Amino acid sequence: MNFAYYPGCSAKGSSRDYECSTQAVCRALDITLEEIPGWNCCGSTPAHAVDTELSAALCVRNLDIAARQGADLLLTPCPSCLSNLRAAARRMEKPAFRERVNELLDAPAAEIFPEVTSVMQGIARQINKETLAARVQTSLKGLRLAAYYGCLMSRPAELMQFEDPENPLLMEELLGACGAEMVDFPLKTACCGASFGIPERAMTARNSGRILELARRLGVDAVVTACPLCQMNLDLRQKQAGHARETSFHMPVLYFTQMLGLALGLKRSELGLNKLAVSAQGLLEKMDNLRRADATEGGRS
Repeated sequence: MNFAYYPGCSAKGSSRDYECSTQAVCRALDITLEEIPGWNCCGSTPAHAVDTELSAALCVRNLDIAARQGADLLLTPCPSCLSNLRAAARRMEKPAFRERVNELLDAPAAEIFPEVTSVMQGIARQINKETLAARVQTSLKGLRLAAYYGCLMSRPAELMQFEDPENPLLMEELLGACGAEMVDFPLKTACCGASFGIPERAMTARNSGRILELARRLGVDAVVTACPLCQMNLDLRQKQAGHARETSFHMPVLYFTQMLGLALGLKRSELGLNKLAVSAQGLLEKMDNLRRADATEGGRS
């Protein structure tokens, strides 16, 4: 398939580690991501609240570029971008709305846009669990991980079309194929506070603290996510979350692409692990110790 790629603004700034690990993993899995040229911001969280048509126009311009490239599928790593792009494509099915949006563009948009999906779903379409397991170089066996999707990846269900909106399992399937023990995490789709980290810091701290507290009680080695906002709230704002819960946390929060990259044996420098606010060094040391133990056990047998 011809994959077009929309990185979104976060990928070039605050979530650069997500971007570099996404690119590295897709290269390792022989998935070519063709970044659409001259892409623009999708409007992120606030644009639709200001003007629905202007917000849609931002997304439609990107969809139009991908369509004119002949893309079969447009992949994006960010759930917010995914939601905005999908919503704009759906609204453009209404002739009156399309007419008004086209007036905002340099030229009328393509009649048909490529399907938009997440990078996670794109990987799963190309690589089944058995093939992924066969490509693992460093098993994640011995690691207990909590998959955290956040509230936007699977909602609203009719728009996002991401498995069961309350209990998605795709991340568990991918990382489980790499050997990890994926715990049952009841708060996997609970909201972390999302973009309220600035205007409603206390609320975001409470929400994120609740998620981190459960992860700690379950004894996981790391929380794994697929959303730049979720990762920021759970990682960068972890000290604030600890204050809200009257405790302290030291929980690594990695992107699922970083965990996949470790399993595929990619260089750690390719995965942006140094960008994490809470160090993943303990997790990496555990992986190294498990690998040495397996090698020793294999030598004895």
